[in-house]
Amino acid sequence: IGEDSAAFELGKQKLVSWVYFGVVLGVVLFILNVVWIDNSTGFGKSFIDTVSNISGSPEVAMLMLILIFAIVHSGLASLRDIGEKLIGERAFRVLFAGISLPLAMSTIVYFINHRYDGSQLWQLQGVPGIHEAIWVANFVSFFFLYPSTFNLLEVAAVDKPKMHLWETGIMRITRHPQMVGQIVWCLAHTLWIGNTVAASASLGLIAHHLFGAWNGDRRLAKRYGEAFESIKKRTSVIPFAAIFEGRQVLPEDYYKEFVRLPYLAITALTVGAYFAHPLMQGASFRLHW
Repeated sequence: IGEDSAAFELGKQKLVSWVYFGVVLGVVLFILNVVWIDNSTGFGKSFIDTVSNISGSPEVAMLMLILIFAIVHSGLASLRDIGEKLIGERAFRVLFAGISLPLAMSTIVYFINHRYDGSQLWQLQGVPGIHEAIWVANFVSFFFLYPSTFNLLEVAAVDKPKMHLWETGIMRITRHPQMVGQIVWCLAHTLWIGNTVAASASLGLIAHHLFGAWNGDRRLAKRYGEAFESIKKRTSVIPFAAIFEGRQVLPEDYYKEFVRLPYLAITALTVGAYFAHPLMQGASFRLHW
């Protein structure tokens, strides 16, 4: 069996590690602000302007921003084995995050600022029940976060980053939960916004995550060999397929694999993010990206 995902034991946590995490997070955000976000010192606006001016189309700019991020993000992920051997796990994680984070933020801010540009394809925002259905879909999509995302100390390279072989929790439903969650998020937002910019963003993000699913399986097979092939037989890419086919048998107390602090934190953050939408929109608008 693979590793138990979303496991968090308070007794095993070290206060010094979380203090260090806070310091690292503060330093990273400070550098990100100076080097990328602040229009007086950073390169973020210049980067967005350069991409936007290539065609003048917000749909094309949206796709190009996603393509640039996808090439860098998936490219570095594919080079992880080589990079970790050359500079070590922690240094490679810092390099990976240091390049990916500004590109991801630029893509998100551009989408927020230009989400209502382009041509309107449909208008369903006034249809009764649509808002509630979209809210539920978005809420559910965040429960399909990849389990490694929960390992904050590894994400920040406080603990040595590892390539995990997960199998419990959300992985029993789908072997690529981040891909599934992204597809649900994209479909929900495209249905709500209903224009060509939202459609182009969804097209790019879904394509990137479909490639990521294939690339992730390839990398795990290369790293773990027979152990991954064994887990692959018990899981599926399509949600619930392995369960319906009898290849994955859920334990009687399956719900306990979700009644854990990381999922409780995701619940709180997802609800908080919904109410924080005006703040995110206002902050993005002030950047004029």
